[in-house]
Amino acid sequence: MLRMNEDCVTEVTTPTRFPTGSARRHTSWAGVALLAVCAAALLFALHRAGQTARGITRMDVVAVSSAAVIVVHGRVLGRPFTALHAGFAGALVLTGVFIGLSGHPGGAILGVVAAAVVFVWPSDSRYEPAALEAVSVLVDQTRDDPLAPFAMAPGKSYVFSGDGAAAVAYRAVAGFAVVSGDPIGDPARYGEVVGDFAALCRAHGWRIVVLGASAHQVGMWQSDLVPGPRLRAISFGRDVVVDVDRFDLVGRSKRNLRQAVNRSHNAHVTTEVLMERDLDDALKRELLEVIDTSHKNTHRGFSMMLGRALSGRYPGVLLIIARGKTGRVEAFQRYVSAGNGSDLSLDLPWRRPDAPNGVDERLAVDMIAWAKEHGFQRVSLSFAPFPDLFASASSNAALRILRLLAHAGDRVVKLESLYRYLRKFDAMSERRYVLLPLIGVLPAAAVLLALEFAPHRDLRD
Repeated sequence: MLRMNEDCVTEVTTPTRFPTGSARRHTSWAGVALLAVCAAALLFALHRAGQTARGITRMDVVAVSSAAVIVVHGRVLGRPFTALHAGFAGALVLTGVFIGLSGHPGGAILGVVAAAVVFVWPSDSRYEPAALEAVSVLVDQTRDDPLAPFAMAPGKSYVFSGDGAAAVAYRAVAGFAVVSGDPIGDPARYGEVVGDFAALCRAHGWRIVVLGASAHQVGMWQSDLVPGPRLRAISFGRDVVVDVDRFDLVGRSKRNLRQAVNRSHNAHVTTEVLMERDLDDALKRELLEVIDTSHKNTHRGFSMMLGRALSGRYPGVLLIIARGKTGRVEAFQRYVSAGNGSDLSLDLPWRRPDAPNGVDERLAVDMIAWAKEHGFQRVSLSFAPFPDLFASASSNAALRILRLLAHAGDRVVKLESLYRYLRKFDAMSERRYVLLPLIGVLPAAAVLLALEFAPHRDLRD
């Protein structure tokens, strides 16, 4: 990680191979036997309740059979039976017994099915803030990966190689362990850490999903390192990465970009670059005002956002700030460094609604110039989702419908406007993929959408 104004290197203790939050005490099949006894008690209660003249009905048998199928399915998936799960499930069954004895067999049936669901409910991963320092060191060792810095984002857990030289960042939700981008650190240890991660997922009954895998790492996730159903790879966009040594504003392809930058110069916009950790209180308040007036949703994101804006928590975070002719801050962009000073990745841009035209382009162009002066090789400006959809002039009916939907929803999810902006830089780069199992693809897609778009608590501090 870029560490300006630092004269010493902090010693980092190698973290444990598996996240501390993942270690749970598992119960054995004795937990299943306990629930079976409780279910038998429920059937007895239903019988005593005299639901019909014949006692236990077909619905009772169906309910208990359904509960048994749910439990066995959970066990087949490898979900651990924990004491906590068994306790809650047992409480639900006993509640069902009480309801059945009270003459409400329908509630009792719901109780036993709910108990089965709770018993095999998958555990979630836990945020590991203590791993941040070790992860930042690995990010600093990872070159030519625009998503590497976002492994530090809050809410993630990690699996490290045995020597701590590589790691996988992920978050487990609703039975799916979603990996954030590629592994980070030493590429020679990627196979080991992916194998360890797959073993962890088997132990917890999590199904693996990878969000943002690069083209050269897709094969690793589809290899024997990840046993079970093969993960299907679907391309969903491209990185937009500028080679700073080759970038210029010359030529017809850069005409729109050149004009936007010139408009900002005509509006007397100036820019400066500084470290986020060097912000004074007055400037921080001014930047927070820009964030608030921009009305941009910074309370979401998983694989391509860092979070905790202006906190100074992360090493290697740079800000480029644009001021208007009156000296007011009009906009700023946040970048994160990686690869020992070789790569910069844009986190998020902010601007006032009435900022001068062309200020976004001006900030990006000036950041590229600054990066070149300071020895960086690449600047990632963003990720372009589904660029082929907007670039294609195909008359295919399905593509036309998708383009119309994207255009109609551009006020909410700004795919089309983002593509138009990024196209000005003529820097479409490597494809990114989502890998997911075909079995359970719909719930996996729901989890991905929730991680990327569902609002969460702002973690600025």
